[in-house]
Amino acid sequence: MNYELFIAKRIITNKNHKGSISSPIIKIAIIAIALGLIVMLISIATGLGLQHKIRDKISGLNGHIIISNFNQNNALNTENPISINQDFYPEFKNIDGIKKVQVFAEKECIIRTETDFEVMIYKGVDNYFDWSFLKDNLIEGSVLNFTEKRSKNILISKITAERLKFKVGDKIVLWFFKEGSEKANARSLVVTGIFNTGIKDFDKNYIIGDIRDIQKINKWTTDQVGGFEVLLDDFEDLENISLQVYTSINSNLNAEPINRKFAGLFQWIGLFDINISMIIIIMILIAGINMITALLVLILERTQMIGILKALGNSNKSIQKIFLYNAGYLILKGLFWGNLIGLGLICLENYFGFIKLDPDSYYVSRVPFYINFYQIVLLNLGTLILCLLMLILPTYLVSKISPVKAIKFD
Repeated sequence: MNYELFIAKRIITNKNHKGSISSPIIKIAIIAIALGLIVMLISIATGLGLQHKIRDKISGLNGHIIISNFNQNNALNTENPISINQDFYPEFKNIDGIKKVQVFAEKECIIRTETDFEVMIYKGVDNYFDWSFLKDNLIEGSVLNFTEKRSKNILISKITAERLKFKVGDKIVLWFFKEGSEKANARSLVVTGIFNTGIKDFDKNYIIGDIRDIQKINKWTTDQVGGFEVLLDDFEDLENISLQVYTSINSNLNAEPINRKFAGLFQWIGLFDINISMIIIIMILIAGINMITALLVLILERTQMIGILKALGNSNKSIQKIFLYNAGYLILKGLFWGNLIGLGLICLENYFGFIKLDPDSYYVSRVPFYINFYQIVLLNLGTLILCLLMLILPTYLVSKISPVKAIKFD
């Protein structure tokens, strides 16, 4: 093996080789490997980044699993209250991986101004609510600060604020209608913060406020809520934990994971995996074809050397290894530059955010990236191994070269 590596190194470092016919072809092959890796790194990082960002937004707004009553059509219904006196509240003691269980209640309301009105959904939460997501997406003001008395503050979205000309500190009158009653309940509340999550369907429809408003309007007791939101430590455990949650709650309750509640959205982001796979396959094929071309040219250019090695008693397999070692070096060189440039571009975009996206289509305003060390290592190893496997067949050309004819070849 040391002898074969020595010969391969001589081929790589030979000055005549650098100025030979194969030199530009080899450079093109190295560039193809580097460009292919750059495209693969960026496609994986952007695809996974969008998946993680969108699913984090959805879970930040709704929790990972939603527990609520069944209605007659087997759909979730927050009009009928649930007692908070459940075995799983405030925590599931027998299920690992659950970060928090928080209560909520929703009710339709109308915002009325002098010139316009909007039908909205008032989402009531309590002082145990996880504000981390809304804090990250708050563009003005502050989140709700619950006291012993019922809060008079609410959060509205940037879309609602711009549409109805509201700003932080403004008073808003909300009208709530009780089911089966013609009378409406009015609530005068103050805008304490404005958020922009990028999820248009949520932003244009929801107001965040105190759950005690809904409890009073619906004439619920303080231990009655609309439902529970279960937050997990790791999204990857969603399917497993949602099944455990479902089997742990009462039969009159339903536990629905967000990937089923928002099935259309999750099916859409699931298509990113197919796109990433197709890009990886195409890039590896292109890189492999370029390496095959470079290797064939290199073998033909080194015909005399092959003949001499055969005349000295070297086997076809031994000579094949020499060219595979040489090809491996060229692939590694391409991978080095591909990693350097690809990861450099990802870092620059993460820092400066110069690539913008349409939030209405992608739910984010800039390209998010997500890639970890193990994915980078697997991508590099996979590219190296697959390219080398593609090069095994072309090296069999060595066995077709006759030593006598090769030594005479010029």
